[in-house]
Amino acid sequence: MIDTIIFDLDGTLLNTLEDLTDSLNHALMHTGCPTRTRDEVRGFLGNGASKLMERAIPDGLDSPNYNAALAMFKEHYELHCKDKTRPYDGVPALLDELCEKGYKIGIVSNKSDATVKELSAIYFGERVSASIGSSEKNGKKPAPDMVYQALKELNSVKENALYVGDSDVDLTTASNVPMRCISVTWGFRDKDLLMEAGADESLMIADPKELPDLLRTLSQEA
Repeated sequence: MIDTIIFDLDGTLLNTLEDLTDSLNHALMHTGCPTRTRDEVRGFLGNGASKLMERAIPDGLDSPNYNAALAMFKEHYELHCKDKTRPYDGVPALLDELCEKGYKIGIVSNKSDATVKELSAIYFGERVSASIGSSEKNGKKPAPDMVYQALKELNSVKENALYVGDSDVDLTTASNVPMRCISVTWGFRDKDLLMEAGADESLMIADPKELPDLLRTLSQEA
């Protein structure tokens, strides 16, 4: 019986690409580094702020500007993470429907725990009962720690839960739990990239409104 849905945040529930790009380019520009396009940033996302900066800055971790740029990015993003960020079309209605049907809903993200809780409260309110971000006690995805914590807070078990995400990191995270992963194609990775990462085409959706029907099908199969 599927009664719990664990969602990724960036690229799955929220379109955060504009704000992330703006903050990244603010940091790069102010440390004398070339800026990046939105499409480039889209490909860098998925493993948290440190990995984002490592991928974006010339010479990565070897760059003498890495630490300063990362600190500047975090400071700027904390202040501007809500400037252009919005839920994807259909996501609020989807969460409303899931809540009406009695599903428990959680969010796990490689953003900082404080930022995840803030964004979840602002955009989703009481629809989401557990919002978990990275912290000293929770390893970043693809480690399964945050999923375990969300399941604990939701009083649920992995056998009754599904993971929903938009990236290869999400697929690996779900595999590490282990639990089934539904891949979405409206976020930061397209269908071809998800298939290359091992996504199951039968567990792939292109629009939020497709999720309830898929959940019904999976429940019937179980």
